[in-house]
Amino acid sequence: MDVWSRFVAPPGLHDGVPSARVRVVRLRLDFVPPPLTIVLLLAAVGARAQTDEIQVYDAEIADVGQWNLTWHDNYTPDGRTQPDYPGGVVPNHALNGVPEFAYGVTPWWELGAYLPIYTLTGDGRLELDGAKLRTLFVVPHARDRTFFYGLNFEFSYNRAQWDPRRFSGEIRPIVGVHLGPWDLILNPILDTGYDGFAKLDFAPEARVAYNVSEKLAFAVEHYADFGQLRHFAGSDAQSQTLFAVVDAGGSAHGIEFGIGHGFTRASDALVLKLMIMHDF
Repeated sequence: MDVWSRFVAPPGLHDGVPSARVRVVRLRLDFVPPPLTIVLLLAAVGARAQTDEIQVYDAEIADVGQWNLTWHDNYTPDGRTQPDYPGGVVPNHALNGVPEFAYGVTPWWELGAYLPIYTLTGDGRLELDGAKLRTLFVVPHARDRTFFYGLNFEFSYNRAQWDPRRFSGEIRPIVGVHLGPWDLILNPILDTGYDGFAKLDFAPEARVAYNVSEKLAFAVEHYADFGQLRHFAGSDAQSQTLFAVVDAGGSAHGIEFGIGHGFTRASDALVLKLMIMHDF
């Protein structure tokens, strides 16, 4: 795991607070896509807003027997002033975050736990919002492959201010390629309240990164929430957020910072994300 990037995806019609993720991937081919191609690829994918975790997964996991801590913090200097549902968190001036603990079980399997998820509200109240467990399956040694893939399952326990559903989950496919210094990654996420296939919520994430070196990368990340599969929300009700991101160091001792801008009423105008990674 050289460079990671994770971001938050907003809830749209289902979550009281958005959430997402992203990790960096390395693509190794004989050509490099032109910048215009990258921009068009991102625009076609969509974007999510903010929450406890703003990140795109890249199929790289902790080494076998290794523990890793990734601390997520996301602040909204300019966001929505109304909650997504009565009693929900108000995004404007709120800080959301969570410590994420990961453990490498095998070369293709990683377990993770997020606790506690917390919010420091705009009026200074500290709220504990819940916890999450995840299990991630990937192709081994993803960083050394041109094409890589994986599948993540997430199980969440939510407090009422964080999500109107007590229990929710996520299905996150991971697909990506390494093209020379470029990384192209797609996470076509499906969120669920365990209430049927038709009510699955489609919230894809994408990342395009340029790796200046093994320890420095610049990226553009796109987060979206289109709503339920049975009937996508209207354009204004969809969440669409674009992030400019820099990654320094690596997953063992690294930092990632991003600035995001939302383009719809369901998105926040300005979101800042910070991730600090450390092996222990």
